[in-house]
Amino acid sequence: MERLSDLPENAANDYDAFAEAYVAENESSLVNAHYERPAMLALAGDVTGRRILDAGCGAGALTAALRDRGADVTGLDVSAAMLALARRRLGDDVALHRVDLRDRLPFPDGEFDDVIASLVLHYLEDWGPTLAELRRVLRPGGRLIASVDHPFVAYTFGDPRPDYFATTDYAFDWTFGGRSVPMRFWRKPLHAMTDAFAAAGFRLSVIDEPQPAPAARELFPDAFDALSRSPTFLFFLVEAVHTGRP
Repeated sequence: MERLSDLPENAANDYDAFAEAYVAENESSLVNAHYERPAMLALAGDVTGRRILDAGCGAGALTAALRDRGADVTGLDVSAAMLALARRRLGDDVALHRVDLRDRLPFPDGEFDDVIASLVLHYLEDWGPTLAELRRVLRPGGRLIASVDHPFVAYTFGDPRPDYFATTDYAFDWTFGGRSVPMRFWRKPLHAMTDAFAAAGFRLSVIDEPQPAPAARELFPDAFDALSRSPTFLFFLVEAVHTGRP
């Protein structure tokens, strides 16, 4: 297992370098199209008329699904190439912003009813500043719906096995379109995740470990059974606590 310190600076997670290949895989894969996105949409429920920030929107698959369900969606991502693909999909009726989630967001306080953070928080070592910003742009009582790598899986990477109670990084190569690309993630124990939400002003409402969409069984018979027996992602719905400030 390659460590972060072994990678050249800024070498990992360069979605600009493989955006097209990533999207081609992501659009129809079992874990994305038939497991993660349906689970996020189920947690979101009826979004008609809700102002939603898709934080880490990528090429806009989830953004489009939320828009088609009647939400007023704004997307942001750090990758210019992924945003270009999102613009191609969404047209001009969705606002898109190039923003690093570690920076201040270009929105006023209380701008959104919901924030969607689909498979993005595990790219961050420190969730604190990002969660504080997401809380700031949510109205009181607004919802943050997030998915991350399941710690049950993330802490199996490494030999010897890493300390579960420590926040540690891990890296490996993904292969898309015959090309290997270096990726880096951060894993946290469950209590560190829930503590980070609470410290940022959120109240935990739901922790979910869903099953893949039943219709995918015929499309991916072998992989479906394996995914049904072992968690891959962990899903949260947390609510912005009313602070009492005007």
